[in-house]
Amino acid sequence: MRSSYRLALAGVAAAALLAAGCSSSGSSSGSSSSAVNWATETSATAGGGMNALITAAKKEGTLNVIALPPTWANYGTIINTFEQKYGIKINSALPDGSSQQEVDAVKSENGSPKAPDVLDIGMAVALANTSLFAPYKVSTWGAIPSAQKDPGGLWYQDYGGYMAIGYSTKFGTITSVNQLLDPQFHNAVALNGNPTAANAALNGVMMANLAMGGTPDNIADGVNFFSKLKKAGNFSPVQATGATIKAGTTPVVFNWDYLNLPGYVGVSNWKVFIPPHAILGGYYAQAINKNAPHPAAARLWEEFLYSQAADGGQNLWLAGGARPVEQATMTANGSINKAMAAKLPAVSGSPTFLSASQATGAANYLAANWAKAVG
Repeated sequence: MRSSYRLALAGVAAAALLAAGCSSSGSSSGSSSSAVNWATETSATAGGGMNALITAAKKEGTLNVIALPPTWANYGTIINTFEQKYGIKINSALPDGSSQQEVDAVKSENGSPKAPDVLDIGMAVALANTSLFAPYKVSTWGAIPSAQKDPGGLWYQDYGGYMAIGYSTKFGTITSVNQLLDPQFHNAVALNGNPTAANAALNGVMMANLAMGGTPDNIADGVNFFSKLKKAGNFSPVQATGATIKAGTTPVVFNWDYLNLPGYVGVSNWKVFIPPHAILGGYYAQAINKNAPHPAAARLWEEFLYSQAADGGQNLWLAGGARPVEQATMTANGSINKAMAAKLPAVSGSPTFLSASQATGAANYLAANWAKAVG
């Protein structure tokens, strides 16, 4: 994603992800795919079943995605697996784009064959742009916790993790967020984008906010902390990416835990710190462009991403170190990759997940105050 990026908080989630079980895919075939307008179908079943959907998607032959860097949450493997499984060509645009750039592309390319078919988007941006989305419920709808999906199917969260601070071992051991104000961190602390447009960056500010004693309802303490960082000369305006980490340009990075692991950043002398009193969880969401140029392929993509099969999206995200939204159901029904699940970073304490109103409130506050406080 983006090597970062996408706005607004992902998070409408409960700490305990409880969900009813559901089979990973439907397979009934019914009406001919040629007689179905997939742009208006709200489920595979409504369009004649999975066989009909697959046939129609293969006929379209193309899927347009946006803001999906190959190294983000295992998206490279996910894209390749989908292409090989269905013989559908994926056009991947703006891999390092933000959530806001995703919706901007939907608007600017409206009616064009180049328009994004699907979005992988942060919650604040998603909630502000639901008029752009088509309602659709994947076959595993019942396995997605109710707090993590729109009741009508306009968006549904897919994968997530916890906000963490990754840092070079040259700094010793970081045990608190306040420690980053020390002179040894001069020009070292970075976000992975502008928090007014990038989801992970916004969550980084919120994590600092919680560490400073702030609440999910008011991100002001987080903005004040980064203002102090800047005044101390410790905040770096450089957008953190794998390349900047390897180059040593951004030796301290606020990012999701699955993007901050040594194996992901490719730096052996790298540690990860999740503040015990500021455990912030967040999930990204999927949505379908209501004017998608390839409506059947868009819906098949979502079915693939939410499949619990060994080679389905849920287990492939898990292989990338991210926590799939259907994890609770998959653990219960035995479809989860247990070895990969065991490798997830341990988290102690009670995590915080932002509600829709909290995510939107944080985004609005940043839009009004970030530039004047931090730049």
